[in-house]
Amino acid sequence: MTAVGSHVSTRRGFREAARWAKEMGGDAFQYFPSNPRTLQLKRFDSGDAERCASWCREEGVVSIGHSAYLLNPAAEGDVALQMAASALNDLAIAEACGSLGTVVHFGVIRGDDPLAGYRRIIDWLNRVLAQWQGDAKILLENQAGDHGPAGTTPEELVQIRSLCERPERIGFCLDTCHLFASGEWNGANGEAFGRRCDRLGFWDGLVAVHLNDSRHPSGSRRDRHAAIGEGHIGDAGFRDLLAIPGFRGVPLVLETPPDADGTHRAQIARVRQYGEGENVQ
Repeated sequence: MTAVGSHVSTRRGFREAARWAKEMGGDAFQYFPSNPRTLQLKRFDSGDAERCASWCREEGVVSIGHSAYLLNPAAEGDVALQMAASALNDLAIAEACGSLGTVVHFGVIRGDDPLAGYRRIIDWLNRVLAQWQGDAKILLENQAGDHGPAGTTPEELVQIRSLCERPERIGFCLDTCHLFASGEWNGANGEAFGRRCDRLGFWDGLVAVHLNDSRHPSGSRRDRHAAIGEGHIGDAGFRDLLAIPGFRGVPLVLETPPDADGTHRAQIARVRQYGEGENVQ
């Protein structure tokens, strides 16, 4: 059965975050290993992280981290080095918590030479992973197109991974709102998208999915998440996408606005109904 859950706070620690995720009906969750608004390194409680990892193993719960929004693998100079240190810090925390990896956005390429931007992304990934010996992976996330076209296609993710020195330490996190907003998937062409990813070998690298509805239509290039089933993707769109065999067994994590009770219980239950073939009310 596919694991489903949502992003949760670590304000009370990693172990408590895992427990809260399950209390909401989830068997998957995402968290910020460090402050998502800065590149400051975090000193963490290794005992709490180990308790989180142990509890998740016992309870059958999977998790992923999400690195700082400021991380841009296409950056250059001293800031790129600072970003590499931040990513390594997040990988260490994810490893200690027993997580599959930490999500890093594909990168914003600036300037008139996109190929130079792609090379910087590859160089940055090589720099980080040359210093990393753990099992947790960097999970490259597709982009919505709101900061330019780079990173919106599965072709780019597969190519970047294949050109890196340690591709086995790189996975993908596919964001459904980004995929929809970029126009790569329109909510009804899931079968064709699935075949396209089959040809690319994309599914071999898929580790996690950000399951988010969209406040704006397909092709809008606007990254605004809506509650599951309440946006332009809707129940029919999610059924179209999740019918693709490549999604089977891949954890689905919601980054959507909470329900009226402040949790994601109802949305998690709704997603489970997609997999059970039930009619969602």
